[in-house]
Amino acid sequence: MTIIASLLRGAELPDSPTPRLDVELLLAAALGKPRSFLHTWPERIVSSEAAHLFEGYLQRRRTGEPVAYILGLQGFWNIDLEVATHTLIPRPETEMLVETALELLPGAIAHQLLDLGTGTGAIALSLAKDRPQWNITAVDRVDEAVELAERNRQRLNLDNATVLNSHWFSALEGRRFDVIISNPPYIASNDPHLVEGDVRFEPSSALVAGIDGMDDLRLIVSQAPAHLEPGGWLLLEHGYDQGAAVRDLLNSHGFEHIQTRRDLGDHERITFGRVPC
Repeated sequence: MTIIASLLRGAELPDSPTPRLDVELLLAAALGKPRSFLHTWPERIVSSEAAHLFEGYLQRRRTGEPVAYILGLQGFWNIDLEVATHTLIPRPETEMLVETALELLPGAIAHQLLDLGTGTGAIALSLAKDRPQWNITAVDRVDEAVELAERNRQRLNLDNATVLNSHWFSALEGRRFDVIISNPPYIASNDPHLVEGDVRFEPSSALVAGIDGMDDLRLIVSQAPAHLEPGGWLLLEHGYDQGAAVRDLLNSHGFEHIQTRRDLGDHERITFGRVPC
């Protein structure tokens, strides 16, 4: 017989940056229990079926496959999202976009928001849950991503969000929003990190944006003013070394009140600006 404590002690993930967390998430999933169960009941006997499933999860993680893809779920902000290999795994840094949007806009007004390149729907659905009076449109050009975001929307029962297929603004002619928000691809095509860690398993279309990583950021900044209401905001996530370039882009296209915020690693991570009123 095997108990929870023994499985936790014996599991090894030498190449993971967060081995203990990964082991606990995988074992909890194999048991169908929350992580707190592992520490509350360490002497609980684990069935052979659950132990076998856990070992299979460990083998996949040892090859480098991200935990989110193994489990098919990822927590983000205040929701749990279904994830799949054709979308980027939502990351904690991206929660800064959600936090900033909530800070910039009064909650009581029925604002119109647009999430460009929504992927799993992480940003749009987090905002939709926190602000049920807002109307949020989420778009992506990848059919599988649109279907995934729509499944997440339905599962979370968020009727104030709409998911559409659109290559950036292509399906949004004539529409304007109070806020446009995006975590677009921003990695350079020759970046060595593309062959390291979890990123190896994620779709390049959600990561790479030209030789300098700025292609999609340039397109969004140039086209966003035509889709923003007077005084509307554009919020962008970008690479740790792209803050100055994004600020210059926003300034050159007439944006005002331009600011950049740093993530917990003290890297410039999001930049935002406002079109004139």
